Amino acid sequence: MTTDPDGVVRQITEIVATELSVPAEALTPDTDLRGIEGADSVRLLRVVAKVEQTWDVELDDDEVFGVSSIAALSAVVGNALRVRAA
Repeated sequence: MTTDPDGVVRQITEIVATELSVPAEALTPDTDLRGIEGADSVRLLRVVAKVEQTWDVELDDDEVFGVSSIAALSAVVGNALRVRAA
């Protein structure tokens, strides 16, 4: 598990690719998570659960439901990591 911003983006990209069955190379930080073929609310919740498990954080529901991209999700993770470290 990495905590640097670029590493978080890379790791979330891998999680999204695995959970949504798409090649990681097809994803960018700006990829709209809801626009990925096969993405539905259940699969996206699995992405969030895997992210929480990976970094051992609990993400705020309001923040999670507001994210639309890999970069936005990584920013939420970064905030949670900073809060945990404080």
